Amino acid sequence: MKIKDTEIKVIESDITELKVDAIVNPANNRLVMGAGVAGAIKKKGGREIEEEAVKKAPIKVGEAVYTSAGKLPSKYVIHTATMALDFKTDELKIRQATKSALKMAGKLKIKSVAFPALGCGTGGFPYLASAKIMAQEVFKYLREEDTDLKEIIFCLYNREAYEVFKKGVLGYLKYITDKLQGGPFVTVDAIIEIDDSVLLIKRSNPPFGYALPGGFVHYGESLEEAIKREVKEETALDVKELIQFHTYSDPTRDPRFHTVGTVFIAKTKGKPKAGDDACNIELVKLEEIRDKELAFDHKRILLDYLRYRKKKGGDKI
Repeated sequence: MKIKDTEIKVIESDITELKVDAIVNPANNRLVMGAGVAGAIKKKGGREIEEEAVKKAPIKVGEAVYTSAGKLPSKYVIHTATMALDFKTDELKIRQATKSALKMAGKLKIKSVAFPALGCGTGGFPYLASAKIMAQEVFKYLREEDTDLKEIIFCLYNREAYEVFKKGVLGYLKYITDKLQGGPFVTVDAIIEIDDSVLLIKRSNPPFGYALPGGFVHYGESLEEAIKREVKEETALDVKELIQFHTYSDPTRDPRFHTVGTVFIAKTKGKPKAGDDACNIELVKLEEIRDKELAFDHKRILLDYLRYRKKKGGDKI
């Protein structure tokens, strides 16, 4: 399968025989190459790989370095530390080791890299758990980073490990891209009350009409960061205080996509002025909300707010 321009493969083979730009060695932090994948790399590639590696040791668990590949058909070996000399590993160590190996591949500007099952040999970590952790880190890396990588291979030495990784990597990534990446999308909206009126924007993009200030949460943003940004962009107001009001998840609430929206009650400072995605702003008296046509489900949201406000004794929240 492909993520962006990078092909993800799971194969059953000997990683030391692959003609790729780099293979990954699940190392200890002293970079001493003993048994398992490390031992196979040293046996076929030559002791010079280990000699070059130990000159860069010790490294922190989770970090990665690279060496030449000796007599192997690959160009480099990326040594990523999944454990110390206590030979114990865990989720965090495998996650960080995968991330560091990918970043090292990025620094080397290589086109192809092959991973074994990190942590599953000497470390004794379960294959399926390792597969999912590594798949998650690959997905995150390819989504967040510009990379030259065109091929990421998960190379397993036996049929049992291959079958588990095929399900745990390809099946898991397919689930993410087919089921999760397509939505629902996360949105935020703000109820801003000014002098017994609520601030609405007139949208300049479809769906047209009046609506609460708000928009989509960007990747890497918290809900709070997103609503502060959206309010600033659309109204020029600075948010001083936020109270989370309610989350709305009806799949039909937005005619464009399935969205899940969290609504905040916001206290602001400044003078409102129409900005991005808003061709106008309007202050509507609270008692006039029932007669106002609004986009999305924003009338329902404001009616819920009015009922909640009434329960609180009519005071602003």
